[in-house]
Amino acid sequence: MKKQLLICLSILLALQATAQTNPIITTWLRNTTNILGRHYVSGNSTAIQDTTPANVQTVQYSSTSVYISTSGIPAYVTGPFLDGNPSLASNQNAIFKFPLTPTQNTGNPIATTGGNIGVFINGVALFDYRDGVSWNNAQQKLCGGPIQPPCMGDGLWNRDAIVAERGGFDCAKGHPAMGNYHHHQNPSAFKLDLNVISTVCNLYNADGLYVIDSSKHSPLIGYAYDGFPIYGAYAYKNLDATGGITRMKSSYRLKTSMTSRTNGPAINSTYPLGLFKEDYEYIAPSAGQTDYLDEHNGRICKTPEYPNGIYCYFATVDANWNSAYPYVVGPTFYGTKVATKVTSITETTTTYNPTTNVASTLSTVDISVFPNPSSDLLVVQLNDLTKTEVVLNLYDLQGKLMDRKIIYPGTTIAYFDTKTYYAGIYVLQIVQADKTLTQQISIQK
Repeated sequence: MKKQLLICLSILLALQATAQTNPIITTWLRNTTNILGRHYVSGNSTAIQDTTPANVQTVQYSSTSVYISTSGIPAYVTGPFLDGNPSLASNQNAIFKFPLTPTQNTGNPIATTGGNIGVFINGVALFDYRDGVSWNNAQQKLCGGPIQPPCMGDGLWNRDAIVAERGGFDCAKGHPAMGNYHHHQNPSAFKLDLNVISTVCNLYNADGLYVIDSSKHSPLIGYAYDGFPIYGAYAYKNLDATGGITRMKSSYRLKTSMTSRTNGPAINSTYPLGLFKEDYEYIAPSAGQTDYLDEHNGRICKTPEYPNGIYCYFATVDANWNSAYPYVVGPTFYGTKVATKVTSITETTTTYNPTTNVASTLSTVDISVFPNPSSDLLVVQLNDLTKTEVVLNLYDLQGKLMDRKIIYPGTTIAYFDTKTYYAGIYVLQIVQADKTLTQQISIQK
């Protein structure tokens, strides 16, 4: 009897040790320092402090599932939404249940749907391409979604939210639906794209979850509802983690030879090609095109978090880093869609709460400080995704602390207002976990 108990205990400890290294448990940005959400309102470029905690509140797991409790609010500033959207990002009090071991769907592909189809590592919802609007051919107009009654669309020509609602996305490329803040696309700020297609960041200077970096493998940024991971735009060219870093490319193309839409609107300046999901077609990659993704917008490959390989989705962008259809996941899932939002946890779980400190990997190549020399404004930009706070202390040469800023987990940027500073040399101290860097700053008037 005693031997059986020891065996059971050994198995339990082994399962716990394995679970503690599973990225779907360890990757989430848990809020352990009471980070609160912030938002902009139209006409005011000063962020308003909210009372809702940002990022993920708790991570719990059993032998089969992981539960993510989140407010759905990011640490970066949300809003404003300049298309007349009256909603603000609000506390979702959500619990998402994911499988610890996702499985491929070998039957008919499961289509993505409106609403949540995944969760980013900061607890923010992922939506697919659609905004719920489609063409009503009898009435010759768009209906549904934010347009709402009195008409409903036919569902044959479905409008692409990324194109149609661009004017309503904030700097981080997100917006709320009835308070449920979400991204349909790569959650990196508009202003960091090589070709900037939205000016919302000019006045409302927020940021996003991470910064695209073409020189390194993009971070793991979320999980789809089938439990498979989502990465940013760049990865190893080859499936076995060789071949250098390259941009992962969508295999969907606009039907440029299409001259009309059957039972749909004409192709013109009002309804241009690319406004509807059905304007795209999938072209399977040729042999050797390992950097082109499959019909679900993913591939099976090795990654830093999954060195043995797993199916991965990618947040696709074009050569200018502008979002590329189908954007993240879709239009169908690769795996069996089993994740869902639950109202409570009805099984015994363990709370993930690592006790070991995370060592910093911070280096000067990870940080951009500009302009330097500076006059009115000093900007500190992290060139990746940070999972721990980065504290920025600005000192004068006498050691007086002039200002302190914090770059929170799941944000990338901080600003120092230097308009009232005297001309001279200052020292920027950058502290993350166990590492400290300093940089000399010149203020000129």
